[in-house]
Amino acid sequence: MSSAASAGAAQIRPSISAIREAQKFLAEKFARTRLVAKLETELPTGSFKVRGALWGLAQRMKQGEVREVVTFSTGNHGAAVAYAAKEFGIRARIFLPANCNPVKRGRIAALGAAIVESGGGDLAYAFKLAAEYAKQPEVYFLNDATDADLLAGPATIGCEILEQLPETTAIFVPMGDTALIRGIAAAAKQIAPQVKIIGVQAERAPAYYLSWKEDRVVSTETCDTIADGLATQTPEAANVRDVKSLVDDVVLVSEEQMLQAIEALLLEEHVLAEPAGAASTAALLKSGSGCGDHVALVVSGANISREVLKRAIGSA
Repeated sequence: MSSAASAGAAQIRPSISAIREAQKFLAEKFARTRLVAKLETELPTGSFKVRGALWGLAQRMKQGEVREVVTFSTGNHGAAVAYAAKEFGIRARIFLPANCNPVKRGRIAALGAAIVESGGGDLAYAFKLAAEYAKQPEVYFLNDATDADLLAGPATIGCEILEQLPETTAIFVPMGDTALIRGIAAAAKQIAPQVKIIGVQAERAPAYYLSWKEDRVVSTETCDTIADGLATQTPEAANVRDVKSLVDDVVLVSEEQMLQAIEALLLEEHVLAEPAGAASTAALLKSGSGCGDHVALVVSGANISREVLKRAIGSA
């Protein structure tokens, strides 16, 4: 376990110095994301997740031998871990729920990682399999929901937004396992505390919204949404505390609103986004502005299945 993780579960939040260190490291791997609204889809795996996977794995490898890295995922984090493993020349094994997004599964396979699909569509079962496998020597479980070092990776997005648009008044951020919003908020609140951080969840996967609202862990029985990147059912207590202290508001969007946002981004901005990636746009379209004149929308991923894309194009 890293020194940051062993400091305790009460707070998992990177300092601005750690975020800047991660930013410098990641700048050697890929160019700064251009600011349109805020596109993470241009990164190597089509998602922001590669920032955290690269940085988190790099920090762990400083501490000792890692011969294989494993994780569980609905797809984007799995692809990010596969990419990071290939970058560092080690093996990767990704545990996926059955019938996962075929585009995301294809990315993982193309990066050379071993894939293990669990018997059902339950992500919790994939987690159990990954955790059990990771008990072997020199096998590292890179869990993006709980890894303390990883968080500085997505936090660099907050730095990039404020460097390119210092007058930013609000940032809309999709919320799945919350690593993205906790990272961005940790950076933004240290650099420009006045910037509002607004989280976005799917109406059909509202666990963190309910937890943020009630200031306690609230699980849901299901998380059946087209936005697999937002499909979190059981929040982490430490993450709930961080979200409560860092995030100014959390809003919900419907399946239809995400589909309409996918279409709007594609036809009006020529930007391809998956449902989770379009959630921030859906929230802004739903609420109007009211957040100042300089609002940044984090378009967090582009790995959309053909089936969902066809639904989106026909949503108008």
